Amino acid sequence: MNDSSWGAPPQAGFWGPSEQGPVQGAAPAGPAYDAHNAQQTRPMPIVPGVPAHGGDQDDDRGAARLSGPLFRDDTPQTGSLGTPSQKPQEPMPSPAPQPAPAPQKKSAGRDLGAAIGVGVGLGAVIVASLFVVKAVFVGVIAVAVVVGLWELTSRLEERKGIKAPLVPLAVGGAAMVVSGYVRGAEGAWVAMALTALAVLVWRMTEPPEGYLKDVTAGVFAAFYVPFLATFVAMMLTADDGPRRVLTFLLLTVVSDTGAYAIGWRFGKHKLAPRISPGKTREGLFGAVTFAMVGGALCLQFLIEGGTWWQGLILGLAVAATATLGDLGESMIKRDLGIKDMGTLLPGHGGIMDRLDSLLPTAPVVWLLLVLFVGSG
Repeated sequence: MNDSSWGAPPQAGFWGPSEQGPVQGAAPAGPAYDAHNAQQTRPMPIVPGVPAHGGDQDDDRGAARLSGPLFRDDTPQTGSLGTPSQKPQEPMPSPAPQPAPAPQKKSAGRDLGAAIGVGVGLGAVIVASLFVVKAVFVGVIAVAVVVGLWELTSRLEERKGIKAPLVPLAVGGAAMVVSGYVRGAEGAWVAMALTALAVLVWRMTEPPEGYLKDVTAGVFAAFYVPFLATFVAMMLTADDGPRRVLTFLLLTVVSDTGAYAIGWRFGKHKLAPRISPGKTREGLFGAVTFAMVGGALCLQFLIEGGTWWQGLILGLAVAATATLGDLGESMIKRDLGIKDMGTLLPGHGGIMDRLDSLLPTAPVVWLLLVLFVGSG
């Protein structure tokens, strides 16, 4: 604010009529002033709650004040000098305290009851077929492979427009599992090569647009699902094959259970937030601990010729490959923009959502058991 506006002496006609009479066209409200002074004076800014220059005179002449009464019946009281006295305001009642929000309980993100029920049912079918007739279990593997291929190719077509041919993949995948059981690794490799060739030829019956990405996805699917599953059938060929397969299944499940239990309870540090935000380093520690303890017990009591220290190594390898397999499928699902590969298994998602950690673990367990106790 300019200091001259507060210190200038009053001009003639400022507080009352000038000698020349009232100026025509002057504003009816507020004090009158002559034309000469109007060119030299500047209006002062009105600050809310502070009287303008002139003090009480503005009130006496009916000028509006921003700090005036807020309600029609709220009239100001004046003091002895004519200045309005402030009426003491009653304190505003403090708002009622809001109750603190209840702490949210951790959720597993799935229907835990349905997941347990489905898991127990699948386990019963697998154990029954595993220890009754080996060929029946080979059929279970082949069915799981075909369903997994159907889920994977369906999601690829829905989300990316990639049409990996399902028919040669399904036929070749089932043949791959049977060949691995009958002819071992040599039969599995031959079946894999023939399946890839069938994918390339089958896709030639359609227009050439997208041929490269379709056959590439088809070869990837053939390796990812049936070829890796073939090592489970190869484990079964040993004399103690059912116990080897049971060890493989138990350690993978124990690793996943340890990761879930420890990660859900103590997990704070993310393991791979860009791939799977739910996985933590604490969960990985739980997977390794549970799997190593389980491996020592399985090698000591289930596998003939095995020792507990070999079980520790096997458990550590299972925890690593199971975690990598889970992250690998999470990478695929994140690229596709989906949460689950299917809805066939309530509480679990699809078949591929259960095979994600099993598939890459199968060749590692097969190899380590062959090194530790032989092919049997």
